[in-house]
Amino acid sequence: MKLVTYQMLNSHELRTGIWVSKYEVIDVAAEAAARQSQLNVTTMLDVIDGGAETLALLAEIKNSPKTTPVLLNSALLKAPIPRPRKNVFCVGWNYLDHFSEGAASMQDSRELPQWPVFFSKASTAVTGPYDAIPFNANVSTQLDWEVELGVVLGKAGKNITEADAMSHVFGYTVINDVTWRDIQRRHGGQWDKGKSLDGTCPMGPCIVTADALDPNDLHVECRVSNVVKQQSNTKHLYFKIPRLIRDLSLGQTLEAGDIISTGTPEGVGFARKPPEWMRPGDLLETEIRGIGVMRNPVGQM
Repeated sequence: MKLVTYQMLNSHELRTGIWVSKYEVIDVAAEAAARQSQLNVTTMLDVIDGGAETLALLAEIKNSPKTTPVLLNSALLKAPIPRPRKNVFCVGWNYLDHFSEGAASMQDSRELPQWPVFFSKASTAVTGPYDAIPFNANVSTQLDWEVELGVVLGKAGKNITEADAMSHVFGYTVINDVTWRDIQRRHGGQWDKGKSLDGTCPMGPCIVTADALDPNDLHVECRVSNVVKQQSNTKHLYFKIPRLIRDLSLGQTLEAGDIISTGTPEGVGFARKPPEWMRPGDLLETEIRGIGVMRNPVGQM
């Protein structure tokens, strides 16, 4: 299933839905109420917390001929989890070609990592799949792109083994780890600030549940104003998803609804010669086949 969070154009209320066609979603809460279900499906986090029982209800709703879909021309898709419970966990240097281009651009002779590089993006950085990315030249002009596969966890755990890791996955989404590069580097090698400005974590357009997608062979692509900047496949991930979950959970509790952004392939702006940055008026398109496409205009803050 493809699950979304959406907002009716005449309302500020966010709704959880099943995306059934290009132009239609099913209102999960309304359909659950019609069935007199006692399960809480108000938000995407409620759906994730509900586990297998809630997914079974959603499957019943999706397959019922009695449902009445909502037309997307009267609604706007938002980030599937508009405000995560905690920061988004991110992974650096997780495609070999990206590792090489980054090391070359910084004249760095570092060896391939034996452990994943983890950092985070603030939960307040999350924005929708079609929302504008703020741009303020007084803050920075080095705005870069990074297409990434997002992994949404559905079950809590600590010290999770690689063999058990995939049983903790709820589903997958598209993320762009938008980065202000000079801010990223000015704070003593700590990446969080340059990764966490408002609007720098476009997410969506949906979450595809784990039973409906193989994450190990997905085409990923990033375009800026119709020019392809990144193009790769998740089969080239250096640290695979089970290893990421294992290492991240060592001594640290991961919770349902946590999000892991698994790293970006080669083609980022800072490594180009000369470096390239996004500007107001650009359109950032982030695509993972099987999940969907985000289209985020770059605009003034």
